[in-house]
Amino acid sequence: MSQSLDLEKIAVSALSGLSKGMRGSQSDLAVSNVAKQGWNILNEDLPFPLPVIKLSALEKNRAYMRAFLKQTGAWIAPHGKTSMAPQLFQMQLDDGAWAITVATAHQMAVCREFGVSRIFMANQLVGKQNVDYVINALKDDPNLDFYCLIDSEAGARLLANAVKQHGLSRPLNVLIEMGMEGYRTGFRSVSNALELARTIKRELSELSLRGVEGYEGVFSDCCVKGKEDKAQELFAKMRALAKRADDEKLFADGPIILTAGGSDFYDFAARDLAIDMETLNIQIVIRSGCYLTHDDLFYERAQQRLKERSPEFANIDPGLTPAIEVWGYVQSKPEETLAFATLGKRDISFDFELPTPTGHMKPGKPDSHCSLSEEYSVLRLNDQHCYVQLPADNDIEVGDLMSFGVAHVCTTFDKWQYLMLVDDDYNVVGAIRTYF
Repeated sequence: MSQSLDLEKIAVSALSGLSKGMRGSQSDLAVSNVAKQGWNILNEDLPFPLPVIKLSALEKNRAYMRAFLKQTGAWIAPHGKTSMAPQLFQMQLDDGAWAITVATAHQMAVCREFGVSRIFMANQLVGKQNVDYVINALKDDPNLDFYCLIDSEAGARLLANAVKQHGLSRPLNVLIEMGMEGYRTGFRSVSNALELARTIKRELSELSLRGVEGYEGVFSDCCVKGKEDKAQELFAKMRALAKRADDEKLFADGPIILTAGGSDFYDFAARDLAIDMETLNIQIVIRSGCYLTHDDLFYERAQQRLKERSPEFANIDPGLTPAIEVWGYVQSKPEETLAFATLGKRDISFDFELPTPTGHMKPGKPDSHCSLSEEYSVLRLNDQHCYVQLPADNDIEVGDLMSFGVAHVCTTFDKWQYLMLVDDDYNVVGAIRTYF
């Protein structure tokens, strides 16, 4: 049953001329009234740069993930840090999300503010203020279901002591994190992780061991095949720990949660975490956050690799579709094959790779809207300038409109407080509010 979040505070929140992406003369306008303004992006009813989210693409991506989960039997706890947009969280919960994943206490606070009742912190919980916030939240709300990670006895004892000191009447749910030598957090060996599981069972009644976690998206220094091999190695370690801990009855009552699977290898996680686990009561939870909006570059290529290595998922219809575009104007064309658009590092992601030009339109001529070929590319970004390489036979002029696709939607979302939701004709049908 879907959980209904309290989105009224977003509906009544006001955009104004001080909101990035709004006209400077705009008086206060409630989010709930945005769709009533009759704005159209291609009519230049709003200033650029401006990010938009295509509603039809969101719906296709939601349908894809619902079908994927039904086919695999996995659950999803999408990572909230991707968008930090409770309106999008609601869509994911409506689609059956088991929880919303966070990485920080601030992200958890946003989730709680809007009523998310199950929160999975895919991170170590450390620091006085962070720990105090979480444990006090659990004391104040007996219906709050919270999970976090541990990868050391020291971390486990810190949490256990905090539970005791705060007088929390129920144990804190934890998962042991497995990692790989030379990479991010997590135990490097199954034997060391197992020893911590035994310590929790024997000595730390303030903690409830609920499962095993890993994150396979950290192998960026490897080739594609190397990433896949390391991901499978990590999942094998997770399974080994789960089996041995189950044999010794070290887990708390209930399903053993096995969770991994960001937006790159969620197919491996959904499939491989179940290998030879038929005798265990397991619940597989993937955590892809970027699927909802997808992208034009990094995750699009990842999705193509998924189809090649996991053909059983290749024909899930509809497939994933890029939902985010950032629009800008051509402000200068000092050379025939070089133009500058009015967006930069303050407006669009560049941490994974540079954005890509996707569309072009002559101002006032919606019929001229067309897609751009791979002959168009972004050379680099300044804070507010985008260097666009043009082919020799281009018809780009100063004042033209251009759209850009992104890689890594996370670091496009975090540059905007509001993103316009549009239909296929670029009519504005709503606004999505973020809380970074």
